[in-house]
Amino acid sequence: MNRLPSWFKQEIPDNKVFAILKILKSRGVNTVCQSSHCPNLSSCFKNNELTFMILGNTCTRNCRFCAVDKTRSRPLNLDEHEPGKIKQVVESLGLKYVVITSVTRDDLADAGAGQFKRTIEALRQIDYSVRQEVLIPDFNGSRDALRQVVDASPDVIAHNLETVERLYNQVRPDYNYQRSLGVLKSIKELDPNIITKSSLVLGMGEMSHEVISAIKDLVSVQTDILVLGQYLCPSERHYPVKEFITIDKFNQYRELALKLGIKVVLSAPLARSSYRAEYLYREVSPCMNSQ
Repeated sequence: MNRLPSWFKQEIPDNKVFAILKILKSRGVNTVCQSSHCPNLSSCFKNNELTFMILGNTCTRNCRFCAVDKTRSRPLNLDEHEPGKIKQVVESLGLKYVVITSVTRDDLADAGAGQFKRTIEALRQIDYSVRQEVLIPDFNGSRDALRQVVDASPDVIAHNLETVERLYNQVRPDYNYQRSLGVLKSIKELDPNIITKSSLVLGMGEMSHEVISAIKDLVSVQTDILVLGQYLCPSERHYPVKEFITIDKFNQYRELALKLGIKVVLSAPLARSSYRAEYLYREVSPCMNSQ
């Protein structure tokens, strides 16, 4: 599974991409685009689309598919100035749609929820017309921590299942499938008007009926947006790619998910949770307003 299909051809970075990378470095701001080795980095940066990563760049969990740095020993810092730094970058780039994600920080009492809240509030100081999407960890299932983010009222709250339930022990040993579903369910219970979103990366050895079951589970907790993409192994140390899903299969999953009740679905090999995030938000908004 080392040879990529032809549709994974990537764009070459241009001057705009390098300029954004320079700004990020000068401000000391992290993006998941860089830390996860995202194949869409150049195409997204060229379109002024990027996903900021807060709470540092080192994760306390050991997901085997993820390229983000991990630790279980050394102490980690919390940069109190991080929300302000991100605000400065957003202003510099003139972003109107901002996506914020994070590493998982089990070492923090609130698992990092407060930093999400402070970042949302900092961005709101720019202009209330700036839309905000947050991609959150599970906060160890803490409803109080989750409430901090919900009460900050971002436009979209995403939490990813990532894979099917059977593969959690192999791929996400520190996460729990049912707990992740519970996060999405709790968001809607706390505020039914917030758009929710989730993502699955395929090609890890899941069976079609398991993908369908996961989609049904997401429908059951009223998930509004679903993204399906192809898993790409970051290195030989990570979980291997078991299969490259065909474009036809991605299309079949999309049609099925829509039929089952997901409002908006992006299903394609290069799709990632935050890929074309503003477009998906614009697509789902009329559906929410008609409820």
